[in-house]
Amino acid sequence: MAPQTDRNGAPPAKTPLLVAAGICVAIPVAALMWVGSYAREDPRLGPVPFFFWYQMMWVILTAGFTYTAYRLVLRARPHRPMTGDGDAPDRPGRHGTSTEGSDQ
Repeated sequence: MAPQTDRNGAPPAKTPLLVAAGICVAIPVAALMWVGSYAREDPRLGPVPFFFWYQMMWVILTAGFTYTAYRLVLRARPHRPMTGDGDAPDRPGRHGTSTEGSDQ
């Protein structure tokens, strides 16, 4: 039996990978919304209070989690081939790219 495909001819998305990507995005949000966990001065990292270096650490971690989520989504949603039925993003007339009717 052939694998199922959606209307564009691509196989269906892998839901567990999409869930993992969602968790990767939710972790930094949850960690930074829980202000009580880092609203203090000690331990210091040199002269920098914990409050500041903890948030800066999460800037780097969030970039890593976001990249991981992006890669998981790419793996979960297989390549969708371009078709001639209007799915091409660079087709003239879409998103204001058409020059038809202009006097330039």
